[in-house]
Amino acid sequence: MVFYFTSNVVQPPVTLFMGLDKYENEDLIRWGWPEDVWFHVNKVSSAHVYLRLEPGQTLDDIPSAVLEDACQLVKANSINGNKMNNIDIVYTMWDNLKKTAAMEVGQVAFHRDKEVRMFRVEKRSNEIVNRLNKTKREETVDFRAEREKRDALERADKKRLAREQRELEKEDLKRRQEEAELKSYNSLMKPENMTSNYDAGNDSDEFM
Repeated sequence: MVFYFTSNVVQPPVTLFMGLDKYENEDLIRWGWPEDVWFHVNKVSSAHVYLRLEPGQTLDDIPSAVLEDACQLVKANSINGNKMNNIDIVYTMWDNLKKTAAMEVGQVAFHRDKEVRMFRVEKRSNEIVNRLNKTKREETVDFRAEREKRDALERADKKRLAREQRELEKEDLKRRQEEAELKSYNSLMKPENMTSNYDAGNDSDEFM
């Protein structure tokens, strides 16, 4: 079961989501998307909240209002963190999450610490949390199937782009060849490059 929330502080609205428990968090970690941003209360147990960006977007593209929503949602879904003020929420791209066999269920580390960011939440905002909770919905999701579908579409798109690139290269090669042939023809037609029998010293119309 996955819980979905709609953040309508931007248009079009964006979706935040989190797993039901630590076991679903494992599935989200395993089958996450490269476009996913992961949020968690720093050094305190909490839900794993995700924001799915558009392809090509980065952490720098997250609007501040959306960032505030995501971090308030994480804080509200932390038993201890929800009671604390001035806490830090860590967030990073999904592909920076590191999982090893020795780790406990739901536990993660990072491949690159420098790509982990923090957002300070001074206190809980009931206005934000209540707004998000009003949009809450539950869905049963096949994480693996969703990821495989996403990857299949990406491969198809890459094949299409590669095919279009090959066509452009063929057209460019054809154009350059035509330009080279035209340049060669124009060069031959210049008066200084043209000859005649008279020029060759044969001024007679008779042939041996």
